[in-house]
Order: sequence, then structure tokens, then C-alpha cells
Amino acid sequence: MKEQIAQIEAGKALPLVEEFYTIQGEGFHTGKAAYFIRIGGCDIGCRWCDSKITWSAAMHGAKSIEDIVHKVLATPAKSVVVTGGEPTLYNLNPLTSLLKKHQVKTFLETSGAYDISGDWDWICLSPKTNKHPKLSSLSKANELKVIIYNFEEDIAWAELQARKVTNDCKLYLQPEWSRFKKNIDDIVNYVKTNPQWELSLQSHKFAGVP
Repeated sequence: MKEQIAQIEAGKALPLVEEFYTIQGEGFHTGKAAYFIRIGGCDIGCRWCDSKITWSAAMHGAKSIEDIVHKVLATPAKSVVVTGGEPTLYNLNPLTSLLKKHQVKTFLETSGAYDISGDWDWICLSPKTNKHPKLSSLSKANELKVIIYNFEEDIAWAELQARKVTNDCKLYLQPEWSRFKKNIDDIVNYVKTNPQWELSLQSHKFAGVP
């Protein structure tokens, strides 16, 4: 156990929940093939989280980054999405370095609540009110994706975060899946009135793919 903890702390292994090759369903890269690496451990605790299985890192065994990358390379994947959970709880420098060594692009999905390690081609930051994002994370975001559950509250939160990212950061509003019908019309109308924002849909759920 101590050895596993040491490996994780060094970034040489990660508490892996699942890994799979699929089509990206959300945000800027929607529709593109990518290999997903879902890492366990999250202390954000969103009530509508669709990946609560990731919250406890202890539930998931540590897997070496060499084994992870070996499986990536067994597919035609040209990019890897590292998600969670909250992946920035870990040292991701070794993983991204190894992926880059094999010319695989690296994409990160994070709440921005912690310092970001690793070498990333694209950072999607989805900030949560439960644990506010760090300014250093907001400044690195290529994409700001705000989940809309309670429309008025979450739109105000989205606009607050949009003022903190860089001018070239892409801005997305995404209806939370269980409240899609309740919120979609309001979100569409908001985007039409505020065209600096774009609509993100969880297209993989509509298509029935992972």
C-alpha cells in the first residue's frame, strides 16, 4: 500500500476508474475521437454529478502510467482526455510527458480548484460553486464550460467566471442532463442574446455512446 501511495504521489501511477476509446460528446471538441482516462478522487461533491463512482480514490486501484499509455497506443487515438473525478489532485507531469513522447495530444477536464500540472494541448475548465476555481487555473483555460442546473444562479456564476478567463477562451453553457427539458429553452435564448457564449450538449448521451 505504501508503495502504491508513493507511486501515485510521484505521478507514476494513478487511481484509474475507467479508460475507453470513444467520441467526445461535449464542448469544443464534440464529435472527435479520443481516448478517455477517468481518474478517481474528487472533493467537489456536485449533487448532480453523473460520475459519483469517482469520488473515492480508495475504491480504485492504482495503475501505472506505462500500462495506461500502452492501452492508448493500441488504439488509433490521436488525443487523450484526462478527466475524473478531479484529475488535478495528482501530479500529471509524468503522464502527459509520456503521451507527448508518442505524439498524442493531451486534453484536460477540470474544475480548476487545484493547481494544474502537466503539459496540455487543451484545458476545459468547468468551475463549480462548491469549490471555487483558482485564478491560476482560469488563466490557463482554453474552454470555459459551465453546467446549468438552476438557470438564474448558474448564469450569474458563468458570467462571473467568464470575466476571469483570457479573451480567447471559448465560452460554453451546458444544460445539466437531468434538467435538460427545464433549462434548454432559456439557455438557447440566452446564447442568442449573448453570442459570446455557445451551447454545449452532451451529444454522447443522445447518441448512446460512452
